[in-house]
Amino acid sequence: MSDPIAAAPLDRRLSIAPMLDWTTRDYRMLMRLITRHTLLYTEMVTAPALLHGDRDAQLDHDAGEHPMAVQLGGSDPVQLAEAARICEQYGYGEINLNVGCPSDRVQSGMFGACLMATPQRVADCVAAMQAVVSVPVTVKSRIGIDDQDDYAFLHRFIDTVQQTGCRTFIIHARKAILSGLSPKENREIPPLIYARAEQVKQDFPQLEVILNGGLRSLDEVEQHLQHLDGAMIGREAYHNPLHLADADPRIFGQPAPRSAVDAHSVVHAFMPYLEQRFAAGVHPKHILRHLLGLFQNRPGARAFRRHLSTHAHRADATPQVLLDALALVPTL
Repeated sequence: MSDPIAAAPLDRRLSIAPMLDWTTRDYRMLMRLITRHTLLYTEMVTAPALLHGDRDAQLDHDAGEHPMAVQLGGSDPVQLAEAARICEQYGYGEINLNVGCPSDRVQSGMFGACLMATPQRVADCVAAMQAVVSVPVTVKSRIGIDDQDDYAFLHRFIDTVQQTGCRTFIIHARKAILSGLSPKENREIPPLIYARAEQVKQDFPQLEVILNGGLRSLDEVEQHLQHLDGAMIGREAYHNPLHLADADPRIFGQPAPRSAVDAHSVVHAFMPYLEQRFAAGVHPKHILRHLLGLFQNRPGARAFRRHLSTHAHRADATPQVLLDALALVPTL
């Protein structure tokens, strides 16, 4: 039976940002025990790596992870079109183009935030992808790069790309500084200017504009939804997953999953998945690292993290290590 949530048009009122090494399939399955309706993204997958590497390893996922989107990195329209076609075959409901990552490695591949300097190339890439897939192709960008950081620059970029028919833009409301700052510093030092995203929505009311950058709570999400079409939370959703426990009723008007009632319930609901992955040969250390923030600010949280960090890496670790860690956290 098909998943009705997977088949439905994507609702982008709330999403979790694509984050390298974090938004893996295991993390996404964890989040589905906390929110069924928040849109999830893969880690960035580069088009060359997808075309020449192990596609199953990069794209395979569980049907229970939907609704979800894949983020691609690249700057060659032909490569990106083929990569998008492959992603659609794997069942992803959206293809997102990364035009926001500022890392040196990404720049050396001529994609990420540096592409904002060449909006026509971005438009060509989007058009090529749109020509071969039926799912939406979206763009995630910054508000500017280096000294090209005024609103006129952002307006020209959006205007050029939207002429392809692209209708959804996710805007990280900081500029990217392409030399001199690390990716971490690029998430913290350039100031957030949420008004830029709001201005894009005013100037292009036909577009769906999603805000990203610095958002930490559902209260902030609800505030920004008064002016924009959606909000994307990043690191807070990883370090404190239960911050989104009320997302389904508050943002989507739907019941929360039963397991979202507390972290103990999440752990017990996660166990069958952990055991399934373990039986398939996946070591617990690769999965349990995503659960370290479940008991954030709770009595026993430190003991829980310490036990997982110490014992999940052992060669003989089994799923039991999670239950042993859970026993160190008192129920409320």
